[in-house]
Amino acid sequence: GILEKIRSCLIKKLLPDLEDRRKYHEDFASSTSFHGVQNIVHTQSKARRALWLLIVVGCLAIVIWQICSRFIYYFSWPTTTTVVVQYVENVKFPAVTFCNMNRFQAHAVSNLKAIFLIWNIVSAILQKISMDDKYFQELNYFLHGNQNFSIKDFTRENGFYLNSSTLLECDFFGKPCYPQDFEHIFTEYGNCFTFNHNDLSARRVSLSGRGLHLLFDVQQDKFTDEPTLGYTDAGITFVVHSPQELPRFDGLGLLTPVGTHAQVAIRQLKSIIQEYPWGECKPDIKLRYHKIYSTNGCLLECKAQYIQDWCGCLPFILPGNGTECDLLKFYKCVYPAVYDIEIKGLCTVGTHNSTCPTPCEETDYPTTVTYSNFGGENAIKYFSTKLNKSPEYIRQNLVRIEIKYHDLSYKITQQQKALTISELLADVGGQLGLFCGASMITIIELLEYIFTNFCWMCIFLLLKAPEMPQWNNPSQNQSTHKEKKRGIQEC
Repeated sequence: GILEKIRSCLIKKLLPDLEDRRKYHEDFASSTSFHGVQNIVHTQSKARRALWLLIVVGCLAIVIWQICSRFIYYFSWPTTTTVVVQYVENVKFPAVTFCNMNRFQAHAVSNLKAIFLIWNIVSAILQKISMDDKYFQELNYFLHGNQNFSIKDFTRENGFYLNSSTLLECDFFGKPCYPQDFEHIFTEYGNCFTFNHNDLSARRVSLSGRGLHLLFDVQQDKFTDEPTLGYTDAGITFVVHSPQELPRFDGLGLLTPVGTHAQVAIRQLKSIIQEYPWGECKPDIKLRYHKIYSTNGCLLECKAQYIQDWCGCLPFILPGNGTECDLLKFYKCVYPAVYDIEIKGLCTVGTHNSTCPTPCEETDYPTTVTYSNFGGENAIKYFSTKLNKSPEYIRQNLVRIEIKYHDLSYKITQQQKALTISELLADVGGQLGLFCGASMITIIELLEYIFTNFCWMCIFLLLKAPEMPQWNNPSQNQSTHKEKKRGIQEC
């Protein structure tokens, strides 16, 4: 009974008769904003109707092809790169970290070769350094005889130091600077010192052509490296970097040998990378011990976490708050752990799925360096008298470095989406309008037309369904049961 009521309701109210449905199709073809359909329906000539049908189908095929190609291009995540040079009245001065290529004082310990072997193990965390097996026996002998030896304290006390005897002159934009303006930091070169380490607000440049002027005395007679291990240079190495980032000397350090004058012209380059999938950056990555994200800082924290989990201690040149590793831990656990990290690729850099993807914003300082011999004859005599040193000492120990901006501008290299959502919709709408004269209203009309016909089809199929048995009529079921019972009794 319920099904019959539904059938009657559908026949009377929802399903129009054949004539009304045919009239609805003709009205849609006459009123739709989809161009060309009217010419197909209302044209009497069969040839003209076939021609317009061919035109409409061809234009529709072209539209589908163009729209599919635009969607394929969009989901390939294309990008474009723009370069903008921005001129400003003043610009922040970067941080500069200086190191003496002679790491330790010669009189610090008798067995200086063992100290360099130990430092090779320590610095291998920052830069992979391999050692020959012939040095292991000598290193083992030193470690077991000096178990309380601290390479951190030894380096801090007997490495390169910055005071009035090693920093002879310091001038920052006409104002004197002093050794206390530099912050101590451990790198693969031992003791190093960073100028403008906290990105002070006063460290801003308002004139190009002037900058930081320094004169170092490397004191070769007091500091030395070990030629048998490959350390043969003398001078100052430095790197220009962002004040919020750690210095990275591997491949980026600039070398200034003794007896030379280095003039360094820097530029500021800001890079903006799109997040994945357009680019390779991940904006949600944060570091625990660094203010801003950088691949170098992320790599150091990754190594620190792995070494701390494996060895139960933390090397002093890595960021963190763990227990400091002693020499035996460095030799027996940390060095193999670093080798394991390199071999297995546990801390990777670069792509979005690596441990340390590229940062979304990064500031670099490309440099141009020119060199000249330090001082003429009069300058040599002047410094020889001032320092009470021989002219030969001046030529073999003094290094002058000037760091300045090339001009008051910075370059922005920005990676942008080649096709945004709004541009994709504009392309789709343009293709529909060009070939079919369609718009968003046309799409809604087509959807309404398809939905109406779909409803009619569902109603038609429902009306064709077979009649259901009357299982739910209780009176009929009760009478049938009584008849069966009476038949059984008669039998």
